[in-house]
Amino acid sequence: MPMTLGGRPFRPFDADNHYYETMDSFTRHLDRRFRRRGVQVVQANDRPMILIGEKVNRFIPNPTFDPVLVPGALDPYFRGRIPEGVDPDSLRVVEPIHPEYRDRDARVARLDEQGLALALLFPTLGCGVEQALRHDVPATMATLSAFNRWLDEDWGFHHRERLYAAPMLSLADPDAALAELEWALGRGARVVCVRPAPVPGADGRPRDLGDPAHDRFWARLAEAGVPVAFHLSDSGYTLLSGAWGGPADYDPFHLDPLTKLVVSDRAIHDAIGSMVIRGVFDRHPALKVMSIENGAPWVPLLVKRLRKLANQQPRHFKNDPGDTLREHVWVAPYFEDDVAELAEWIGVERVLFGSDWPHGEGLAEPTDYAKELDGFDDDAVRRIMRDNLAECLGMPVGE
Repeated sequence: MPMTLGGRPFRPFDADNHYYETMDSFTRHLDRRFRRRGVQVVQANDRPMILIGEKVNRFIPNPTFDPVLVPGALDPYFRGRIPEGVDPDSLRVVEPIHPEYRDRDARVARLDEQGLALALLFPTLGCGVEQALRHDVPATMATLSAFNRWLDEDWGFHHRERLYAAPMLSLADPDAALAELEWALGRGARVVCVRPAPVPGADGRPRDLGDPAHDRFWARLAEAGVPVAFHLSDSGYTLLSGAWGGPADYDPFHLDPLTKLVVSDRAIHDAIGSMVIRGVFDRHPALKVMSIENGAPWVPLLVKRLRKLANQQPRHFKNDPGDTLREHVWVAPYFEDDVAELAEWIGVERVLFGSDWPHGEGLAEPTDYAKELDGFDDDAVRRIMRDNLAECLGMPVGE
């Protein structure tokens, strides 16, 4: 609902919104040479299914998104506050898909109703595609390129300066990644999305995000002043669960407790850690990174570990790792996280508000996030709910 701050109307910037892809989002512009190697939509038992690399993909069980979970339906589940005797599966209430989940002008109208000034938009189905194509780098690059053209066509990268959709970029082919980034910047992209995960290599050997092969990509982002968002994705980390005898395939709707314990927070922890250790921020001091929908508990753990490593092997660290995070990394914590603790570690200037709307695991009303900021003064609330994202995007602070 529209909110006030200091007795006056206040319109936040939401760092984590989503759309639901259309059935042709990955195929409309796909080079026909990759028709079978990329994403395919097939009918099976009178319902559509997604094939990626000619294998059934279960990242999204219903690719039509109709019906879809009601926004905020899983709030009690993610807070760990399911009433006694209530079956967790009963929280999965669905409804017909809404126009604003797929239409950009309907979405702007919804922003007005919600009292939001601006929202960053990220994929839903798209967060599971790169992992499924990790063994086929040419298909990866072609598929994400096709997706980005759909995204630009249906949503735009800065629609009415209210919706900033983030093109999805893979570093698997460094030359193609740079070309795709140049195209996106030329189309006005204000933020780009990269998967927090090891980077697949054409030779079958993965690279870390700080590998010098990616320096031209990071340099171009830094030069443009455009932040990279690491959004929660299928990062391949269920392979760790498989090592413990659990499932090795990622099924976000049926993660057993052991898998959650082993996998949670690992991908973003390792992604940011690899960039710090490999000196990415030393080589590219203007680079800005956002962690979106990865929570916050990984931050103190990473800072403690990096500082210990810096003490043990100082030649690998030009600067204090905690200071590096405070300068370069913005974090959108889950609404159930301890936001005050996060602010102690990275500074209130680096905390972002993200509602995850309209996902079932997000908030039913985005501005309800402000209720989680009890104990922060108005200046801090203003920063978290709007000004920090504005600064990260290179926009003037204030309305």
